[in-house]
Amino acid sequence: MAVVFVASLAGACVLWPKAQDRPTPPQMYADGTRLETGVVTGVRPAAEPVSLADAGLEVMVRLDGTDGPVAIQTIPEVGAEDLHKGDRIKVMFIPQAAATGSPYVFVDFIRGPPLVWLVLIFGAVVVAVARLKGLAALAGLAAALAIVWFFVLPALAAGRDAVAVALVAVGLVLIVVVYTTHGISVRTTTALLGTYVGAGIVLGLAGWAIPASHLTPRTHQDMNELIAYAPAVDLRGVLLCGMVLAGIGVLNDVTITQASAVWELRGAAPEIPRRTLFARAMRIGRDHIASTVYTIAFAYVGTALATLLLVRVFDHSFADLFTFEEIADEIVRTLVASIGLVLAIPLTTAIAVWLNTPVPAVPGKTEPPPPLPAQG
Repeated sequence: MAVVFVASLAGACVLWPKAQDRPTPPQMYADGTRLETGVVTGVRPAAEPVSLADAGLEVMVRLDGTDGPVAIQTIPEVGAEDLHKGDRIKVMFIPQAAATGSPYVFVDFIRGPPLVWLVLIFGAVVVAVARLKGLAALAGLAAALAIVWFFVLPALAAGRDAVAVALVAVGLVLIVVVYTTHGISVRTTTALLGTYVGAGIVLGLAGWAIPASHLTPRTHQDMNELIAYAPAVDLRGVLLCGMVLAGIGVLNDVTITQASAVWELRGAAPEIPRRTLFARAMRIGRDHIASTVYTIAFAYVGTALATLLLVRVFDHSFADLFTFEEIADEIVRTLVASIGLVLAIPLTTAIAVWLNTPVPAVPGKTEPPPPLPAQG
């Protein structure tokens, strides 16, 4: 693991984008415009809906640092049920928009406070239940997100090879997260090895499946916008790297559980042979496979629910789902992650069993427990 960590650090240094390789940040706002914040003081139907971007709303906002409220233009996607008195929002001052009724245009809601509260509640619950291990997990998560933000994203934006970036990211993220959360031990290293193997399978499958299934990221709005501002980006590489990063979380979950199962079974019956230990651990692993596979599937169904609903409204057949880019993308993600997960469990179990040497029975000690009953 020390060799993997050093190699990952060396890879990060090689792939780290230089200043001249990074895309130039685009100009966010036109000349004369500015972004401001304020609080909604009133929402009512507009007397002249045409002057308010066809939204039919008159929204009064007291801008920060001012006394009197001003009227703003809203967008059709935001209705009276979305805006309420007391909401904090962002507005854009656009002098040219004055001809349509108001120079202030609605931009977005300010979501910082509720999100901060959710993060604090999440952290408090994790620490209260898992205690020091929960605190270590939060620290590992923060470190992993820092790796993604400061290395993975700039490297991809600079056009670095996506496979190399994914390998380095997996090497660094897993070592930091797993050892920070679970401590340095043979058991943890076993799970880490199994996760690396599973991530390698996901990487290989994704590298084949993306071009084979003709996934074209340019059809995604975000991807299309990304290539306009960062022309060096390999869009299929971004898709591949995203699949790998999405898969390592669930992979690590099952490998940690499987390694712990092997250690606990060995502790309960130190003298049983490796073959018996493997068979017993795989009974646990099969249950984990069965539950985790549909967990992954429904997690991805949830992310694509709006698209699925739209397809169903248009009365497409089930077979037609595979022809839609957004749905095919989710299907590939699900299958690639699921295959890596299923294969990682027996591989992790085999590594754990190999590292757990049977201990000969000592005379006078109690007999080992009877074998578990066979499951259909």
